[in-house]
Amino acid sequence: TMPKEPAVLRQNILDTTAAILACGIDPKKCFLFRQSLVPEHAELAWILGCLTNVPRLLRLPQWKMKRASQNSEGTVGLLTYPVLQAADILLYKSTRVPVGEDQVLHLELTQDIAQHFNKKYGEFFPVPKAILSEL
Repeated sequence: TMPKEPAVLRQNILDTTAAILACGIDPKKCFLFRQSLVPEHAELAWILGCLTNVPRLLRLPQWKMKRASQNSEGTVGLLTYPVLQAADILLYKSTRVPVGEDQVLHLELTQDIAQHFNKKYGEFFPVPKAILSEL
């Protein structure tokens, strides 16, 4: 949600990919792809954003904390980031999502968005459940 220098961003993508592979992820057994090259993420985020009300996003604690750290000048990208997260989850019709405690409210937003979409357009998205780790 913060502007990055293009060269730094490209290097970060390569470094992250290398770290994932170094952790032992086997690309023969899983899909490893650059999400920004899949336009459906942004397209679904737009659709879901049209179904999500602004007051709900403004109540999220992460918005309040990040906005405060940006001298009360939160960006639209920061405000709508949880909707993009919902699109990332729902695009693949995920049923279980590993999350940390700090992301539970974002997953609850995802659940609400899925239920709202399904009520309006018919059963399409499974309502994902959180997988919380004790670590």
